[in-house]
Amino acid sequence: MPCDADVIIIGGGLAGLVAGIHLSQKNFRVILIEKQSYPHHKVCGEYVSNEVLPYLDQLRVSVDTLNPSRINRFQLSTASGKSVESKLPLGGFGVSRYRLDDLLYQKAVLSGVQTIQNQAEAVQFHDNQFTVATTGGQTYTAKLVIGAYGKRSILDKQLNRPFIQQASPWLGVKAHYRADIPNDQVSLHNFEGGYCGLSQVEDGIVNACYLAHYNSFKQYKNVAEFQERVLRKNPFLNRFFASATPLFDKPLVISQISFSKKQPVENHVLMSGDTAGLIHPLCGNGMAMAIHSAKILSELIETHYQPHAFDRATLEKQYTLAWTNEFNKRLTAGRALQYVLQSPLATSLVMQGVQLTPGILPLIIKQTHGNPLVAA
Repeated sequence: MPCDADVIIIGGGLAGLVAGIHLSQKNFRVILIEKQSYPHHKVCGEYVSNEVLPYLDQLRVSVDTLNPSRINRFQLSTASGKSVESKLPLGGFGVSRYRLDDLLYQKAVLSGVQTIQNQAEAVQFHDNQFTVATTGGQTYTAKLVIGAYGKRSILDKQLNRPFIQQASPWLGVKAHYRADIPNDQVSLHNFEGGYCGLSQVEDGIVNACYLAHYNSFKQYKNVAEFQERVLRKNPFLNRFFASATPLFDKPLVISQISFSKKQPVENHVLMSGDTAGLIHPLCGNGMAMAIHSAKILSELIETHYQPHAFDRATLEKQYTLAWTNEFNKRLTAGRALQYVLQSPLATSLVMQGVQLTPGILPLIIKQTHGNPLVAA
């Protein structure tokens, strides 16, 4: 029975859009299903490691058109205000998801990706073929499905993914501001129960994004009170919020952020980006990981896929192995760093060690970053 596409991608964030561009440029028939219209904001740190630039150039996607900030320094502070700084080994750039996702979406459309604005609510695999149903009542068929729908979705329940059954205590908050901070620096500032990242994105706008444990947040009425009573105990965050001018009517908030281990393949669906595994925001590299995972998966599909007869088991095995080899170390490092930064005593000891031996901090950063991506 003929399929509507070779590949259906569920989710139009970084991983989904990049995979769509890559595969469409290689003459695959691609349908991308995304529930929101472009452009739109997302809770995200909005810092991207330069490791992805060669690959984006290969796809003929130029982030320079967005006027991003160029970032090469990192600062870390404790809740009490002790701080250390370091050069970033590779450096990176700052750009909002509002602008970057829209740029990738426009490129995907020009590359031939068929885009559907709707919510995918069910995925069925039968007789070596997928059927994807949307809330609008439409169904689409393909030999392959890529799950790139983000941190959590109703599809995770439908696919019986174990992590979705576990309550998560983390929530994320993000807003844009006008503020005077160094344009070449990304900083991470601890507070009781979490940490907040500050960095410039395009056109001098500052992104403030933080992760907070619900136990720390729940005793306060709202985000504004939590920022006033908790975040501003950190002297760096106090100075920032005292002078910054908000550009959003209210911050964006997401809850139930899970850092539990996920599988890169579930019920034959090939997962990419945050859908396959979420790195702790303190590592500052989730956007690059999403793009990198899309590259790995797209290149394996190129190698193994044939419309009429292909070895699905080999494709799934190779992708699981490649994903694990590339990202498991980063995710493990991220979990370890979060564990340390949740403890004031451990954080203080780390800060003392970094101050005595400044070369340690770049080595820690390297554990959560990859090498520059080049064509396979």
